[in-house]
Amino acid sequence: MMKTRLIALLLSCFLAPLALADIRIGVSIAQTNDVFLARMRNDMAEHARQLPDIDLQFEDAQGDVVRQLNQVQNFIAQGVDAIIVNPVDTAATRNITRQATQAGIPLVYVNRRPEEATFPPGVAYIGSDEFKAGELQMQYLAERMGGKGNLAIMLGLLSNDATRNRTRGLKEVLKKYPDIHIVEEQNADWLREKGMDLMNNWMVSGQRIDAVAANADEMAIGAALALKQAGLNPGKDILIAGTDGGPNGLDAIRNGLLQATVYQDGKGQAKGSIDLAVKMVRKETFEAEVSIPFQLVTQGNYENFLNR
Repeated sequence: MMKTRLIALLLSCFLAPLALADIRIGVSIAQTNDVFLARMRNDMAEHARQLPDIDLQFEDAQGDVVRQLNQVQNFIAQGVDAIIVNPVDTAATRNITRQATQAGIPLVYVNRRPEEATFPPGVAYIGSDEFKAGELQMQYLAERMGGKGNLAIMLGLLSNDATRNRTRGLKEVLKKYPDIHIVEEQNADWLREKGMDLMNNWMVSGQRIDAVAANADEMAIGAALALKQAGLNPGKDILIAGTDGGPNGLDAIRNGLLQATVYQDGKGQAKGSIDLAVKMVRKETFEAEVSIPFQLVTQGNYENFLNR
């Protein structure tokens, strides 16, 4: 009996450091009914499965700022090693930042950059330059429009920095094209169904539209489907461009529904956010802000992006 207890004690001493080696990361996603974010969540989970010492705990904030703050507070109470947040509202992250830093827990924001001018030590961000996405999208449309015509803009969630900055980039390009006029600008909350409804409303109004610039592919696809149902031809009657370049967007380009999108490397952001959090936990050198470039995707090059 004494020998058995001694072996058990030795085993526990040997295994304890292994258990302590696991890094527990709490992840709060703004809303997993968003196609892009759902895919990013899956990419995080897949990457973590390849890292045996990483445990992820996912929470869905369901588009609720208060719910997301509560999730972060619960992560802190559980004593996780790091926190990754895809913010619901990029203007409402200061409480999250403050509570994580006060608890001494590394915090990584992913995909949506908070509107905080600078981050305190222990906080980082990985994503892409949303302003550039708007520029790439609008430059393509402006050239296809021959520098003139009527433009409609489909906005994402108004609380989101991607909506604001993609639209800012778009309008910056329009300064070079005074003969392109914005005739409609409304939000469809990133959703295909709302994009479809909005396009139907615009067509019913009788306003002539030559091109639609959507802040995300799902809204753009909704607009294209509305055109098809009305007997119009996307690309010939009205140009439509989206943003994100996920599987649905690429498939829509292949099928002629969309003429362009702007590829956002969601998988790179997902994997990078975990790698960044791990570096911070292990007190390794890290970049506080990591930017992954956007790339224009058209019917001429979409095949290059299919297996990413």
